[in-house]
Amino acid sequence: MAEVRNCPKCNEFFNYTGVREVCHKCAQSEEELYQIVYRFLRKRENRAATVERIVEATGAEEELLYKWVRKGRLQPAMFPNLGYPCDNCGHLTTIGKLCTKCQDELKADLRTFEAAKEFRDSVEQRDRVTYHAERKR
Repeated sequence: MAEVRNCPKCNEFFNYTGVREVCHKCAQSEEELYQIVYRFLRKRENRAATVERIVEATGAEEELLYKWVRKGRLQPAMFPNLGYPCDNCGHLTTIGKLCTKCQDELKADLRTFEAAKEFRDSVEQRDRVTYHAERKR
């Protein structure tokens, strides 16, 4: 079921069905801009263009370019300098929400946490040992 929302670009009401985040008019203008960007990138000399160069040449917003890369409309395999910012540090990445460096740091922190947890568990297990002394009668 659709819900009524305000378009974040033009602030008009539209029925949000979960397909697009903007109204029909803004979606049409985004699609036209996408076609301009895609035509620009299809030229051999522009395939290695950076995000800044694409913004300068086409007038598209950086956020739109990032959105299209995230959704897979612009493939980093075809356009190697494209990506979107890492949610942690802001460096460009092409897969997932975190760049490789942040993923490696997170994995190292998790390994450290797991090792500390295992050590705490072993100490706790060792302290739980019950000693029985022989009783003299």
